[in-house]
Amino acid sequence: MKILVTGASGQLGSTFKSIAAQEQAKDLDFVFKSSKELDITDFAAVHEELTGSDYAYCINCAAFTNVDKAEAENELAYRINVTGARNLAVNCNESSTVLIHISTDFVFDGFLNTPYLEEDIARPIGFYGDTKYKGERAIINNLEEHFIIRTSWLYSEFGHNFMKTMLKLGAERDELSVVYDQVGTPTYALDLAHVVLHIIKAHSIDYGVYHYSNEGVASWYDFAKEIFQQYNIDINLKPIRSEEYPTPAERPKFSVLDKSKIKNTFGLQIPYWKDSLSVALKAYSKINI
Repeated sequence: MKILVTGASGQLGSTFKSIAAQEQAKDLDFVFKSSKELDITDFAAVHEELTGSDYAYCINCAAFTNVDKAEAENELAYRINVTGARNLAVNCNESSTVLIHISTDFVFDGFLNTPYLEEDIARPIGFYGDTKYKGERAIINNLEEHFIIRTSWLYSEFGHNFMKTMLKLGAERDELSVVYDQVGTPTYALDLAHVVLHIIKAHSIDYGVYHYSNEGVASWYDFAKEIFQQYNIDINLKPIRSEEYPTPAERPKFSVLDKSKIKNTFGLQIPYWKDSLSVALKAYSKINI
């Protein structure tokens, strides 16, 4: 089964590369394309890649994910997250390729106090979330055979993410302040990748929007504290309010995702976030000896 992975040099794309040679993926023929090798904002390039290539699936890991930069780089964020998603959807439709697209909890405003369901109204409060939601709509409007997976607080031993930033700062500083009034769920990219492979190998036709994160709930302060504790970093960690750490983009205060739909549809057992963090930190240690 031939599978195209776009954005292959990013965090999630690198995660797929790390498991492509493993036993569970032995029947899958991955073709990895970095954003330089395949620019999804270029319709002609996407058309050429998908036409006649016999891809059964396209996993779109290409995205503009810098939340703060999206506020300043509107045009680029829109091109990648909206135009790129539309280009993939249109060409996947023509080539009978199933598109698996990764979206975000930032499509929600964070004003609920219960976990978000797939059918809850999306009200992004920042430009990044707005482009990701418009990208979802572009896929839904152009391609029936799609899986859109919204995830949250993605991290891994690859790329740029909160876990790696905390480890870097923990090695450089004696004291650090982290916000405690933004609540969600850290998600290990490897767990998400395994779920995508599960969907592919199930040959599922239960297309649509799904939520996936690890189990549990945490603030960014909780996440940082657990990283330092598990990695044995002695640091004075201070909880602060979001107002004390202003950023160009506003973040949702509560973006916990309800995962009932994906668990029930695919029979998943989802790991608790602290357990997955332990696995991630061990993987990080192996490649940073």
